[in-house]
Amino acid sequence: MKNNKRTSLLLSSLLALLIVSTPYLLYFYQNLPADSENWETIFGSIKGGYFGSAKMFIYYFCSKFVPLMLLFIWFITNRQWWVHSLIIPITVYLFQLISVINDSEGYIDEVEFIYTVPFLVLILVILYFVRSKISIYIQAVDLKKEMDENMRTPKKFG
Repeated sequence: MKNNKRTSLLLSSLLALLIVSTPYLLYFYQNLPADSENWETIFGSIKGGYFGSAKMFIYYFCSKFVPLMLLFIWFITNRQWWVHSLIIPITVYLFQLISVINDSEGYIDEVEFIYTVPFLVLILVILYFVRSKISIYIQAVDLKKEMDENMRTPKKFG
């Protein structure tokens, strides 16, 4: 039991640290040299390619990666029935991130949404089906809340 609590605390702390660090990830590109086409790191060389400079490439990469990361964290940690609707913006950002990484394309943020239409239709059909199946339970919970509220407040007659 203690080990499970420790693991949960560690994982929650790492997620919180990751979420808190997102503004720094968005502005990380400002620390790079403005005019260099290549940026040498300990992990390898980052080339500007289509973007002209490594700074612009990192800017576009982070502007797509950070929202994708936050949406993915929200998707993983959410327990609501509608959580699968988050897959739609996740796929849009994923296709945009792929277009940033694949610099052989001559356009960015133009047609990625077209590729997500099959995902969108499939997810919307599934969500509509799930919602129609659980609507009776949602109505029952709402009715129970209303009944409990009526029972708590005594009514005065006359």
